[in-house]
Amino acid sequence: YGNRTHGTIEEMHHELGRVVNETVARKGKVIIPAFAVGRTQEILYSLSILHREGKLPRIPVFIDSPLAANVTSVFRLHPDCFDAETRAFVDAHGEAFSWGDVHFVASREESIRLNGLAGPAIIISASGMCEAGRVLHHLRNNVEDERNTIVVVGFMAKHTLGRRIVERQPRIRILGVEREL
Repeated sequence: YGNRTHGTIEEMHHELGRVVNETVARKGKVIIPAFAVGRTQEILYSLSILHREGKLPRIPVFIDSPLAANVTSVFRLHPDCFDAETRAFVDAHGEAFSWGDVHFVASREESIRLNGLAGPAIIISASGMCEAGRVLHHLRNNVEDERNTIVVVGFMAKHTLGRRIVERQPRIRILGVEREL
């Protein structure tokens, strides 16, 4: 969609793994703004595949969205709605959206503590277009560090912070604070 030809799911898995591994090698964080319903679960599933295949280093993954955590719980309750590939994955591994390094962040205080993390981590946080929500704090605190990577996994409408990030504008304003991209 979006007037573009998109790569295959396998290419997406490979690209996500490449970006995570390169960022970890720099000792940085991967910040992923993602919609809480659907997109976060797709990213978790992709990371789970990469993890099970041994293509990711041991790295903590934080889902910093109470709504995404709740939706993920609903997904888990309905494996009958999964496609054949995902059902086979769950049959083989028991879980599609979590492993030992995945942490669901519930409270505001836990979310704030993520800003003090030292070392590599993946933070998946709502909102998808970077206009509101907890992701704004993660972006504000991490965007200027060259070790970190912001991974945009969905459409970003014109005039949104997410679009300005995609366009690699040299300066962006996050929560009223100018930051260099």
